[in-house]
Amino acid sequence: RSSDLMAGAGMAGGPFPAPQAAMAAREVNTASLCRIGQEAVQDIVLRTMEIFQLLRNMQLPNGVTYHMGTYQDRLGKLQEHLRQLTVLFRKLRLVYDKCIENCAGLDPVPVEQLIPYVEEDGSKHDDRGASNPLRFATEERKEIIEVNKKMKQRNQQLKQIMDQLRNLIWDINSMLAMRN
Repeated sequence: RSSDLMAGAGMAGGPFPAPQAAMAAREVNTASLCRIGQEAVQDIVLRTMEIFQLLRNMQLPNGVTYHMGTYQDRLGKLQEHLRQLTVLFRKLRLVYDKCIENCAGLDPVPVEQLIPYVEEDGSKHDDRGASNPLRFATEERKEIIEVNKKMKQRNQQLKQIMDQLRNLIWDINSMLAMRN
């Protein structure tokens, strides 16, 4: 009889009562919520682009419509897109509110502490154990700086050679002009 009572009250006979199981199912990771929000934003952008495409192709209802059926079809599509856009904005608002609720107890961390970087003298400002990718990025940066220096030197040499050739051609042209 107790299992009938639990079933009648909307509770499962498992290890968790139904309200706790439903609550655990509703507890969604904040990162997953952000992904859902990102997908909602992408859908909003897609729907908005489709709305603008429909508006661009629609004729204005100035009484000179060629195909009233086509106009009504496009108008119906436009209204459906607007309805879906409203639903997507509501979904985005719910996701945003849930993310704010989940992050309410967290201490805000300055952005500068989240991004590891190295100064010219090689001292690190972030000692979180991301040394391997940081070291790789530092070495790559040094290589790029070295290649840039070599390219600047090479460009300077080429510029000097071009100036010498220009002067030589100028001198040759001047001598030829004097001979004639």
